[in-house]
Amino acid sequence: MKEAEIRRLLAANLLCVFSIILTAVVPAFFWDGFTVLGTHLAWLCICSVCVSTLNIILHLVLKPNLSPKRSSFAHKISRFLKCCIYFFMSCILFHAIIVLYGAPLIESVTETFLFAVLLSTFTTLQCLCTLGPNIQAWIRVFSKNG
Repeated sequence: MKEAEIRRLLAANLLCVFSIILTAVVPAFFWDGFTVLGTHLAWLCICSVCVSTLNIILHLVLKPNLSPKRSSFAHKISRFLKCCIYFFMSCILFHAIIVLYGAPLIESVTETFLFAVLLSTFTTLQCLCTLGPNIQAWIRVFSKNG
């Protein structure tokens, strides 16, 4: 990796950390009784939306332009829908893993699923922004010899 790419990656990750800190502090000014622990479901939603929005904006700003062959509107819509499906599948997978690790299956489905969405936001969304819905690229990056 070039030094400039490493700096951009560091800046992007620092912005994500800053947005997480802001989601814990800023809503308390607008919402009476807001605490991260007391209103944890609302905080999970706010944090997921803020980090997702930041990741997508950073991807649009920092990503180099695609070739004209792949910049058609139909290709972009297809790619977006595939990314949405992959993100939802990762949420379901994280939900299953969390339940297997001992989270209650029926009593707190909402909390468990929102936590799975937060985990997917931090992991899968960044990979989807970088690699896209290309399964071969995912295998190449995350395999042992890739």
